[in-house]
Amino acid sequence: MDYLVGIDLGSTSLKAVVYNVNGKVLASASRPTERFHPDAAHPDWTVWQPEQIWGGTADALREAIAKLDNPRNVKGVAVTGMGMDGVPLDADGKWLYPFISWLDPRTAPQLEWWTKHIGTEKTFGIGGNPVWAINSALRILWMKEHEPQILARTDKWLLIEDFLNFMLCGRRATDYSMASCTMLFDQRRLTWSDEMLKLSGIDKRLMPDAHPSGTVLGEVHAAAAKATGLPEGTPVVLGGHDHLCGALPVGAFWPGVVLDVTGTWEIVSTSIPRPVLTPQVHKAGLTIQAHVGRNVHAAWASTPAGESLEWFRNQLCSRQPGDAKTAEDWETLMGLAAQSAPGAGGVLFLPHLSGSTCPVVDAHSKGCFAGLRSMTTKGDLIRAIIEGLDYQFLDMLTSFASGLGTTMERIVAVGGATKNEFWMQNKADVVGKTIEAPEIEEATPLGAAILAGVGVGVYKSEQDAYDKVYKPGRVYKPNAAHARTYARGFELYRQLYPALRTVNAKA
Repeated sequence: MDYLVGIDLGSTSLKAVVYNVNGKVLASASRPTERFHPDAAHPDWTVWQPEQIWGGTADALREAIAKLDNPRNVKGVAVTGMGMDGVPLDADGKWLYPFISWLDPRTAPQLEWWTKHIGTEKTFGIGGNPVWAINSALRILWMKEHEPQILARTDKWLLIEDFLNFMLCGRRATDYSMASCTMLFDQRRLTWSDEMLKLSGIDKRLMPDAHPSGTVLGEVHAAAAKATGLPEGTPVVLGGHDHLCGALPVGAFWPGVVLDVTGTWEIVSTSIPRPVLTPQVHKAGLTIQAHVGRNVHAAWASTPAGESLEWFRNQLCSRQPGDAKTAEDWETLMGLAAQSAPGAGGVLFLPHLSGSTCPVVDAHSKGCFAGLRSMTTKGDLIRAIIEGLDYQFLDMLTSFASGLGTTMERIVAVGGATKNEFWMQNKADVVGKTIEAPEIEEATPLGAAILAGVGVGVYKSEQDAYDKVYKPGRVYKPNAAHARTYARGFELYRQLYPALRTVNAKA
């Protein structure tokens, strides 16, 4: 029996999962991803220590591999995880500085410089990136300004997945999806952009070679085998960005399929045959990125979602406001929401508690309840939050369709929100389309394992892998009467932001 290993480097945990070719989990283990604050003068600076990333992952691998009857059946391993965090390595492979975490705010001055001197339009027009403080190029510019001696000694700047591949097989390389996170990658040519490197003043020698996901990099060497329990000689295959790897086992690598990943944040993505780098797409807050699937790109956007429900539960449904331990349980709250009729008693919710990213790009926007009356119930408010989040999702889909010129034929949902049946049914009603929630175990590391399998020939293609691992789950079909109610409610929802924009900007 063939085994495949997917490694998922997340912000909270480092996971190692072993699958068979049908996507069944055979063994797994995890270790926490530890945050460090190394500078007392800057307590908000946050880093990941390379030795903890490697040590924690190696420990998780060793535990998972020990559970297998025959580790020699592992045919390949691939890594997925978060996007922009990188580490400088010298020519001898020693790390020279910790990973600057995406949680770290230190690159705000570099963001301001980039916006002024290079501009958001040019950045998007070449690399498909919105300009965020977490983008890799800004970390490199910070290093150039504050630690020039370290940067001068740097041979390659490796993103976090690429660092782990280096530790496993000694190869310094990246994949197209990860390179897309840097603001230095040309989406049309799928290579490092000489223009962006020149404009930013970043030396091209720092950039590792970029290859398609699924490319075999090398083999697990003796030291890595001893640390991880993986057999020496196991092929190491390029994985890719986490949410795109999660698209593979649910079939969201075909154009026309929308993947909705909902938890604290909601990530909405779809595949497109070629990069669309127009001002309209940029204005809508979309990111265009090389996909881990072969010969396609991804268009995606993210926005806070479940955090609105968490805020309401912790602040307004708790004996001690802000204390999650004393808050009412989710089953009770969803029961109250279900008692409220579609339309939430006339209450609308604008879910901009952390600003807005798509399709409205406005960091100063704020959330609100509108339509409150003396007879408004707690159930109305909870339902209004869910409806507002689902209106936001529909607004994103509408923006995708108009900006990309694509038809959204199928919606597949994964993530923590799929366990909330009330929310999922409401989303189908609001969108007016069927939503599938497949029974997939650990979709993100499974996507990495699929890439490992494609790379070593266990699967003929991503399609072959999907045919073997996909497991149908719950299907939510829209209620026609509710869909008509929500079509009217959506038009009102879209008026909330324009009506409040001036007030929020001054508040």
